[in-house]
This record gives sequence, C-alpha cells and structure tokens, in this order.
Amino acid sequence: MEREYINRCTLFFPTLKLSNFDEFLIFIEGFLGGAVMAKYFVQRVIYMIITLFLIASITFFLMKLMPGTPFNAQGKLSPEQIHIMNEKYGLNDPVPVQYAHYMLNLLKGDLGTSFQLDNRDVSTLIAERIGPSATLGIEALVFGTIVGILLGVLAALKQNTWLDYGSTLIAVIGKSIPSFVFAAVLQLWIGAKLQWLPVAYWNGFSYTILPSIALAMFPIAIAARFMRTEMIDVLSSDYIVLARAKGASAFEIAFKHGFRNALIPLITVMGPLAVGLMTGSLVIENIFSIPGIGNQFVQSITTNDYGVIMGTTLLFAIMLVVIILIVDLLYGVIDPRIRLSGGKK
Repeated sequence: MEREYINRCTLFFPTLKLSNFDEFLIFIEGFLGGAVMAKYFVQRVIYMIITLFLIASITFFLMKLMPGTPFNAQGKLSPEQIHIMNEKYGLNDPVPVQYAHYMLNLLKGDLGTSFQLDNRDVSTLIAERIGPSATLGIEALVFGTIVGILLGVLAALKQNTWLDYGSTLIAVIGKSIPSFVFAAVLQLWIGAKLQWLPVAYWNGFSYTILPSIALAMFPIAIAARFMRTEMIDVLSSDYIVLARAKGASAFEIAFKHGFRNALIPLITVMGPLAVGLMTGSLVIENIFSIPGIGNQFVQSITTNDYGVIMGTTLLFAIMLVVIILIVDLLYGVIDPRIRLSGGKK
C-alpha cells in the first residue's frame, strides 16, 4: 500500500524522487502546507481589494458632504466663474455620476488632478511628497523599534533594578510627551546651541536625524513597554523553567527561547504604527520645514482638493492593508504553531 501511494505521487510529479514512505509523507505535508498558505494569501488579497473599494467609496461620499467646492476657497472667482469651472470638471453632475466616473478612472490607475496645484496629476504630487515622509518614518521605526526592544529585554532580564526603572521611565516619557516637544528640544540644544546637526529643511541624511529621533520616541516607548511585559511573562513559562533546568545559558534563554515568542504582540502593535510614521507627521514636518505628504494632505482638506484627498487617503489605506498582511505572514515565520493552526482552520 505504501509503495502504491508513492507510485501514484511520482506519476503526477515525474521529476520527484521518493525512496521510502517517510519521504512521501514529508512531501505531502509540505505540498499541502504550501497550498494552504497560497489559498490564504489569495483570500487576503481579495479581502484587501474589497477593503480598498469600501474605503474609496466611503471617503468619496464623505468628501462630497464637505461644504463648497474646490473653487470656493480661491476667493477670486465670481459665482458665474465657479459655475463654469464646476461644469468643466463635472462637479455639477449628480454625485452617483461623479462616483462612477471616479471609480472607472481609478480602475485605470488615474487618481485625477489637483484643483489647487496647477491641475497637476495627483499621482505625481504624491510621488514627490511621499519620499521625505517615508524616509523619516522608516528611520524612526527602525531606530525606535531596535532601541525599544533592547530596553524592554534588559528591563525584563534585570527586573526591579535600575535598568528596569530607567527603561520604564523612558517608556512613560516617550508615550506621555508629544513628539513636537522633543522636536523643539532637539532643535534648541542639538541644532541651535551645540550646532551638531541642521535645525530644519531637507537636504541630505543629516537633515533627517533630528526629526527621526523626535518621531522615534513614541515607538521606543511602545516597543519597550510591550517587550518588558511579554518577556517577563515568557520567562516565567514552563518551557523556560525546563530550559534552565537543562543548563541553558541566560543568553539562550532570553534570545533563543523567549525573544521570538515575545515578538508576536509587538509586531501586532508596530504594524499600524509603521504606516502612521511612514505617511508622515504633520507637526514634525512643519517644525522642520520638511516637504512631506502630511502637510499636503491637510492643505487639501482645507481647500476641498478632492483629488489629493482621495489619492492620499487611498495611499494610507493601501499601506495599512499591506502592512497588516505582512504582519499576518510574519506570525507564521516567528511562531510555526500559528501557521499550522491557521492551516487546519
């Protein structure tokens, strides 16, 4: 019977070489596991598309509830001129007609044009502004996560010591004080008085350090708090006690056995936080005079620039759903038990 199963398998996979039944079982397990993960991935992509469609639809209709039109904010056009401009751009059409036109253009990859910024393509405006915001966000996320994890692990390993109290204090400060306060302090001392780094503007890597540190304070606090709590919980587990009984070193216990399990809740929190950091912080961008997407987004809301509002909102939504998908896939990498249980379901 075992040989018959192997023969049938090699019939469908001629290049496959199986010498015994154990190898056959390993192949089947891997094949089914890959199929389950592929099915899971396709389902998530479908959910992402549905989510983006709903977000685009809801944002469009909410945007239409805003008073006025993009041309009312200019203040230099007469009512007749505003009517002509609305007619030209289809803003006098019924809202369902406008919605249908926008969604059809969106399917073609056309985000429309900006009514306030010289009729430029929204995709071009976003591409020009997303770079600085994404750079700051990535730097702040990487720096904040690494520092926060180290502080959290040290606090858990040295519980009730000055390291633990210092880490907790940093976490409280980072979560309690707004980032723009850190930005002002960094500008005053590091930039103005010590003159180690540029105070503002955007012209190279050195100009990103101070705003990145200001943005990183909140991720540091989140990562340190979660890692401390989870590491303390993990280090008191039965399998950690068993590892100590077997003579495992403190390094092996902390990083080989406890670290991976403690990362799971942290990844859940840091995923959405990454989107917020990478899409820019309006206050930080204003303080450091950075040409990011956050400032542009707020200006588009105040001027009813429909195309920029929709394009920026969709960018945020796409980044969020992609980050959530990556987080879900990372669960299986960090803890195979999650992947196996998901496969059975």
